[in-house]
Amino acid sequence: MHYESEHCPPFSGEHIEPPADIACDKKENCGLFGIFGDPEAVQKTYYGIFALQHRGQESAGIASSNGETINCYTAMGNVQRVFRTGTGIMENLANPIAIGHVRYSTTGSSKAANSQPFFVEYSRGQVAIAHNGNLINAGLLRDEYEAYGSIFKSTTDTEIIAHLLAKPTHVSKPDPLGHVLNHLQGAYSLLFLFPDRIEAARDPYGIRPLCIGQTAGGAYVVASETCALDAIDAKFIREVEPGEIVTLDKKGLSSRFFVKPGSIKPAHCLFEHIYFAKPNSSIFGENVYEFRKKLGRQLAVEHPVKADVVVPIPDSGTSAAIGFAEKSGIPFDMGMVRSHYVGRTFISPDQNLRELTVKIKLAPIREVVKGKRIVVVDDSVVRGTTTKGKIKAFRDAGAKEIHMRVSCPPIRFPCFYGIDFPTKEELIANNRTLEQIREFLEVESLGYMSLEGLLSCATLPPDHYCTACWIGKYRIPVDVAMTKFALEHYQLRMFENAQ
Repeated sequence: MHYESEHCPPFSGEHIEPPADIACDKKENCGLFGIFGDPEAVQKTYYGIFALQHRGQESAGIASSNGETINCYTAMGNVQRVFRTGTGIMENLANPIAIGHVRYSTTGSSKAANSQPFFVEYSRGQVAIAHNGNLINAGLLRDEYEAYGSIFKSTTDTEIIAHLLAKPTHVSKPDPLGHVLNHLQGAYSLLFLFPDRIEAARDPYGIRPLCIGQTAGGAYVVASETCALDAIDAKFIREVEPGEIVTLDKKGLSSRFFVKPGSIKPAHCLFEHIYFAKPNSSIFGENVYEFRKKLGRQLAVEHPVKADVVVPIPDSGTSAAIGFAEKSGIPFDMGMVRSHYVGRTFISPDQNLRELTVKIKLAPIREVVKGKRIVVVDDSVVRGTTTKGKIKAFRDAGAKEIHMRVSCPPIRFPCFYGIDFPTKEELIANNRTLEQIREFLEVESLGYMSLEGLLSCATLPPDHYCTACWIGKYRIPVDVAMTKFALEHYQLRMFENAQ
C-alpha cells in the first residue's frame, strides 16, 4: 500500500512556482539511493539521501519493502522536514529493502504529485520508481499513451516509465524492463523497487552518475554519488555501466545489459564534475575535488593576471580557486562567506526579494578585499544577473580591481538531459561577446576556461563527455525541444479542449 502518515500528512499539492536559485542560475538534478537486505535499510536510506541533499531540495521520499509489500512516503521539502522525528513515518516504513529520492524538478513543476519515488500497482504487482535525468521523448510517449486511454496523475516524465512497464505487450517480453528502457531517449539513472528486489539502470550514454557499494554487513547499495556510500560506511565497488541493469536480490548482485556493451560512446555530463556533485564524491572515475582543482590550475595558465588575492564564490567555486591560487602563486583567501541557513534553492515572489536573499546568503568579507586587486573564481556564469550582484558586493566592500575567472567555457545552449538551464535567449553568453559580458558584469577583466582546457583536465577521452551546452552538438538528437513545464502545458491544453 501507499503509506501516508496521519501525523505528517502530505502537502496539499498546490502548484508552486518554479524556484529562482539565489546562488546561481542553474539547478540541481535529483539524488538516488537504494539498499537491499539490511535490517536498518530505511534508516540508512535516510542518511543516503541526506548526503545527496545538494542534488535537490524540493521534495523527498522513501519506498521500502518487506519482500512482499511496498510502502511509500513522499512529501514536499528537504529530507529533515519530510522525515522529521516524532511523526512515526520512519517506523512505519521500516523494512530490509528500500530506495530513496531527493528531487529538483527538471520535467514537471514543484508539487506533491511529482515527488518520488513514484509508486504504482499494475498487472505484475507493485513498483516504486526513482529517476535522475530527463527523457527527451517524454511528450511523444505521453501523447501516444493518452491517445489509447492511459490516465496520468502527475506531470513528471517518470510516470511515463510506469505506463511503459504496465503495457500488456511489454509485460509479456522475456525481459520487460530491458524492453521498456529501450523505448526511452535521454538521460536517466533509475531505481526500481519491486517487492522482492531492486533494479538499477543507467542510460546507454551514462550521462548521469550511478554507483554500487557494499556495507560491512554485506548489503549492496546503489547511489548517485559515492558521498552517499561514505555516509553509511559502505565500500565503493564500481559504477553502474552505461546501458546496464543491476539487480539486487536475495541471490546478491547480478547484471545484464539492455544494449550491447560498448556499442554507444559515453556522453558523461561534465557539469556533474564542475558544479553538481559533492567535492568528496568520485564520479566518472575521478574525484570531484581534485578535478575542480585541476580546472583552477588550467584557468591560471590560460588567463593569468596580476592580483593580490584569489577569492572563490562559495561553495562550488572554492576548489577551482584553490587550484588557481596554487598555480598562479597568488594567495588564496575566503573573501566571501556563505550562510548555510539559506538553502541552495529559494522561492521568492519577485526579483527584489531574490536580490536581497543573495545578499543574505553570500556576504563579502571587507577586510579580505578592501583596497585589493582580487581574482574572483566561479564555476560558471549562466544568466549573469546573480553573478553581477556578487561582483557589486565585492565592489561595495572596497575591492580596488576585480578580475573574474570562470572554470568552464561560456554556456551558449540549453541542456535537455537533466539540467534546468534557462532558454537559449536567457543565457548571457548566447547573444553577447566576451567584452560585452565583461561590461555587463562590470569587472576589469574576464576569462573563461577553454573547452580544450576543460577536457584536458578530465581522465577519460574527450569524446566520452557531453559538451552540448557549450557547442550545441547534442549526442542524443533532440527532435522536439521539450521545456520543463511542457507536460503541464499539455495537460492544460487537454483540459481546455474538454471544456
